[in-house]
Amino acid sequence: MKLVFAGTPEVAVPALDALIASDRHEVAAVVTRPDAPAGRGRRLVASPVAQRAADAGIEVLKPVRPRDEEFLARLREIAPDCCPVVAYGALLPKVALDVPARGWVNLHFSLLPAWRGAAPVQHSILAGDEMTGASTFQIEEGLDSGPVYGVITEPVRPTDTSGDLLTRLAFAGAGLLAATMDGIEDGTLHAVPQPADGVTLAPKITVEDAHVDWAAPALRVDRVVRGCTPAPGAWTVFRGERLKLVQVGLLPDRTDLGPGELDAGKNHVHVGTGSHAVELVWVQPQGKKPMRAADWARGVRIAHGESVGAPVVG
Repeated sequence: MKLVFAGTPEVAVPALDALIASDRHEVAAVVTRPDAPAGRGRRLVASPVAQRAADAGIEVLKPVRPRDEEFLARLREIAPDCCPVVAYGALLPKVALDVPARGWVNLHFSLLPAWRGAAPVQHSILAGDEMTGASTFQIEEGLDSGPVYGVITEPVRPTDTSGDLLTRLAFAGAGLLAATMDGIEDGTLHAVPQPADGVTLAPKITVEDAHVDWAAPALRVDRVVRGCTPAPGAWTVFRGERLKLVQVGLLPDRTDLGPGELDAGKNHVHVGTGSHAVELVWVQPQGKKPMRAADWARGVRIAHGESVGAPVVG
């Protein structure tokens, strides 16, 4: 088939690579979000998908909105058979969905109908799921509600961050998307409607969602830290400033610390929660790079009885 691939972030690149490598399909063009400011200088930078496509000599389309007439006209000129999608980042209007003869097929990082929305991997970790996966489905106007072509499963490991899990799903899902394109092309694969039961939603994780509540059980604190790493980054407050929490460990045998209460030794920093304590392993103070929590504690000289989680000053 002639394909137009739509995707934007790094997580979409493995799927694009798999389709470029296929000897059964031609990636005629790529659709991605417009260049965005990045880095300290806030210079405009092309998306990872745009950079990979350019390196491969593939035409790159960067519409501000997918309903822009100039973009739609070019899409019609290319006349793709199918448009595979991975984390494109914009809603596709019906006028665009109608262009390819075999529609738009999305690779979504959950076992649909679970976790429909922008942040399925983060919500899977926050919910304590032991198993997740990826699905390919036909895009329709509803939110991730179209019929499903195929799925793969992936266990959620006890120490997985959303970054860890998303990386594994991106590579495993790339194979699923390529196989889905093969099955659509040769007529052996047919989409099956999603069940009405089991629908859960996964809206974008906000900075406030990543604010750790020390009165919550330790297991919840651990899930928030893992689910919000690397973005937007779990955080708390120490001496009126934000402190990002990069990694914590569970301490089920320590129950003598109140919620947010700190205990810093030569080689450890423990914090109380609503159940048992957790150990701060890696933290990132405001304006600094990530560091070992014990090194941070020695630098700030934590006093007996100090705590984290007080309101931000100002």
